[in-house]
Amino acid sequence: MKTKHWIAYILLGLIWSTSFLWIKIALDEVGPYALVAFRVFFGLLTAGGAALVSRVEWPRDRATWITFAILGVTSVAVPFFLITWAEQFIDSAIASILNATAPLFTILIAHYLLHDDKMNLPKVLGLLTGFAGVVILLSEDLSAGAHSSLIGQAAVVVASMFYAGSTVYARKNTGHVPGLVRGAGPFFSANLVMWIAAPALERPFTLPDLPITWFALLWLGALGSGVALILWYYLLHEIGPTRTISVTYIFPLGGVVLGVIFLQEHLSWQLAIGALLIISGVLVTNWNPKLKTND
Repeated sequence: MKTKHWIAYILLGLIWSTSFLWIKIALDEVGPYALVAFRVFFGLLTAGGAALVSRVEWPRDRATWITFAILGVTSVAVPFFLITWAEQFIDSAIASILNATAPLFTILIAHYLLHDDKMNLPKVLGLLTGFAGVVILLSEDLSAGAHSSLIGQAAVVVASMFYAGSTVYARKNTGHVPGLVRGAGPFFSANLVMWIAAPALERPFTLPDLPITWFALLWLGALGSGVALILWYYLLHEIGPTRTISVTYIFPLGGVVLGVIFLQEHLSWQLAIGALLIISGVLVTNWNPKLKTND
């Protein structure tokens, strides 16, 4: 990858690695429907605002907006809700490790549906190495008997499948759309779905009172959704779905590092070895001798 790709890749990983933490914080006061509804609303304001300020041309054809409508449901509303709902029953660490299965689904789907992202030995080795690192990183929590719900775990795995399928679908159908519009487009249908579902299905539907909850929602919406999707779609069309989705391996690594720095959690051998395997997996997955490493 080029230097600009690595910058976007690392920034996306840093932003999204905090999402599981902020979801847990927000769930202390609001329900999962309300959380996702506010998240996609702030995401639309951020991504849509960036597109408007930049004066990019919005698509006018029906096919592109149908694609956005599908992606709003399959890549935003559904996986956001499934992971948020699941974190009511499972630890955020468990959610992050299960979300890291997304690249494994993606590499299989992309191999059969895309002509320019075929499976090869470096990709397979990198993905398996990175996933092994995630498992080792969180093995201490898992072996400690962290209580989790089977249905909650299944929900995160299903969300990862939605991410994987949507990533390949977006690569095939949004290449002609300006980057900022790619990030903003799916939020329209995501907002429509969530703001119909939230008041109808969540009883009572309550607004947050605590400043920390509003901060969590703003973080998840503005950065974790708006900025993140702009970076996501940029990388998707620059480096391909398999390499882009390998960023999910950074999620649990970032969570543990944040815990060590800000929560004084102990630095274990699992962190050291897991971090080494994750970084190695990312490097191997993204290695391509045919690409220059600078701009």
